[in-house]
Amino acid sequence: MSDPILDIIDLSVHFSVSKGLILARRMGAVKAVDGVRLQVQRGEVLGLVGESGCGKTTLARAVMQLVAPTEGRILFEGVDLGTLSMTALRRIRPRLQMIFQDPYASLNPRMTVLDCIAEPLRVHGFASRTNAAERVTALMEQVGLAPRFVRKYPHEFSGGQRQRIAIARALALGPRLIVADEPVSALDVSVQAQILNLLGGLCKDRALTMILVSHDLAVVRHLSHRIAVMYLGKIVEIGDAESVFNNPLHPYTQALLSAIPWPDPDHERARARTLLHDDPPSPLNPPSGCPFHPRCPIAGPECSRTIPPWVERGPHKAACLKVKRLR
Repeated sequence: MSDPILDIIDLSVHFSVSKGLILARRMGAVKAVDGVRLQVQRGEVLGLVGESGCGKTTLARAVMQLVAPTEGRILFEGVDLGTLSMTALRRIRPRLQMIFQDPYASLNPRMTVLDCIAEPLRVHGFASRTNAAERVTALMEQVGLAPRFVRKYPHEFSGGQRQRIAIARALALGPRLIVADEPVSALDVSVQAQILNLLGGLCKDRALTMILVSHDLAVVRHLSHRIAVMYLGKIVEIGDAESVFNNPLHPYTQALLSAIPWPDPDHERARARTLLHDDPPSPLNPPSGCPFHPRCPIAGPECSRTIPPWVERGPHKAACLKVKRLR
């Protein structure tokens, strides 16, 4: 790891759960993120994947300081974000931006496109009211929207156009790291590729670093240099994108890959599928040992007793006791 722009060290985010409205009784804590260690290199796109409820969005929001970590540290360009005052964090905000999943919910319906994109410029003192319009026009052109749309409101645009507006707003302050939380999951399939190509082009042109959060491995493969697979609040596999796709080590990663449909019907019928049984365990009461062992098709008795160590296989590694038996 030569030049990490983001270093996540033993990060945990737990949410306390109570029962009852008048006499609240503490039921425990939901371990949404549990002991995550992760580095993001400067200039790379890191794909963060996993099924719904695995903690991807919570991890992304913790990086953005939108939720407070229970334990651990988040170092952005060497600065521990958790130790900063609100004033100091505000000064770092321009370098750290987020693209949210639902572009309609993340845009103020009472503000025009001009106001939506220009607001962070004015708040952080990057532009005055007089020259903000010029900056907004340039940003609109960069994301593929005509400048004549600046006086329109979000409801007048399609989902893909709204996401382009949200991307322009995230780019307005010249960030160094962008966290994209499911940026195409709310869009039509025909539009998803356009937005992904736009994000990929912007990362190259602006030398941006990006964390791309998605439940769709096919989407992540399109952009990512590395992929981190998350299950029940933990990272279970991480490595070079092509290596993870061509030689997945963890049985959970294999199951995710086998769920991707193939366009060739003959190949689709002939290929072996990795099927998972039962639902994911509750993060309120995670299983002992390997978190995946209750659903794992190759789990043994030791998997329920032992926390799996990281095992390296070439350009990537996995937390699994059965790695030697995997392909």
